[in-house]
Amino acid sequence: MPEPSAPMVCDGAPIEEVRAFFADDRFATQACKAEIIEARKGHAVCECPLEPIHRNAMGGVMGGAIFTLADFALAVASNVGESPTVSVSNSIEFISTVKGSRLIATCEADKSGRSLGFYTVTVEDDLGRCIAKMTATCYR
Repeated sequence: MPEPSAPMVCDGAPIEEVRAFFADDRFATQACKAEIIEARKGHAVCECPLEPIHRNAMGGVMGGAIFTLADFALAVASNVGESPTVSVSNSIEFISTVKGSRLIATCEADKSGRSLGFYTVTVEDDLGRCIAKMTATCYR
């Protein structure tokens, strides 16, 4: 087991290695079918297909499904090449309804410090519509 301050996934690791590490995020990877598309220190892109299970009673995509994808992208961006990191505060704003068949979450580090990290995640559908924006504060 690596030292607590050592990165769990090295920056520049092959995408297959990153996916294998985060496969244990079972709710995101199995229930939501989220997949890591890009991953490096301070940056991640994750996608998920939209299926009937992601829909609420009115037919829209559930906020929890959108948040899960955003949170998964945050986990990847904040942990690749960093000491083990957890989020301590998240705020999400739902901007538009989903019209497409996939969601794409892109996370960028606004500031990545020794103890705290600040991140923004944008979620779009595959038609390019901005669906949600999440900001997060993380602790290492």
